[in-house]
Formats: sequence, C-alpha cells, structure tokens
Amino acid sequence: MNFLLFFFALPIATILLSIVGEKILRIPILVAITTFAIYVIVTFAIFSSAFLVATIVYTIVSYLSAYIAEIFFTKNHNIEETSCSSTQQANSNSCNHCCRRGF
Repeated sequence: MNFLLFFFALPIATILLSIVGEKILRIPILVAITTFAIYVIVTFAIFSSAFLVATIVYTIVSYLSAYIAEIFFTKNHNIEETSCSSTQQANSNSCNHCCRRGF
C-alpha cells in the first residue's frame, strides 16, 4: 500500500495540485514553496523524517509541473489573443476568447 502511495498517488496529486495552484497563484516558485510547506508538515506529523527526501523530490516535481503549466497557459492565451481581431476587441467586451483578463 505504501509503495503505491509514494510512487503513484502522491506524485499524481502533486502534479494536479501544482497545475491548479499555478492557475490560481500564477507564480511557479510560490506553488513549489507551498507544496514544500505542506509536505514538511505531513512529513513530521504522519511519516518519519525519512520521508523528507521524498518531500524534496515532490517539491521539484511541483515546480516543474507549475512551470510547464505556466508556459502552456501563457502560450494558449497568446494564441487566443491573436485570433481575435482588434476591431472585435474595440467594439465589444463579449469576445469569449481574448477579451477575458486574468484567469
């Protein structure tokens, strides 16, 4: 059971939560710091200090996931922004693709 938890469930959960965190916070290093803080609390509350190595690995995975998500979101937003015409942006704010600001 622990084997599946350490090598399957926690990395997948880390990746998914990092993508969500990137969408909310928009700063990959902040997502990684948050992940590290959560895992350090879990390490000393539930597991032994041997889990600290896994905490560092999961933090690196979190940062990489958040950074890749940031690149994807930025690239996707730029593609949507260039697909709308400038007159459409100037005339109405109801454009579903590029007139959204923020998230």
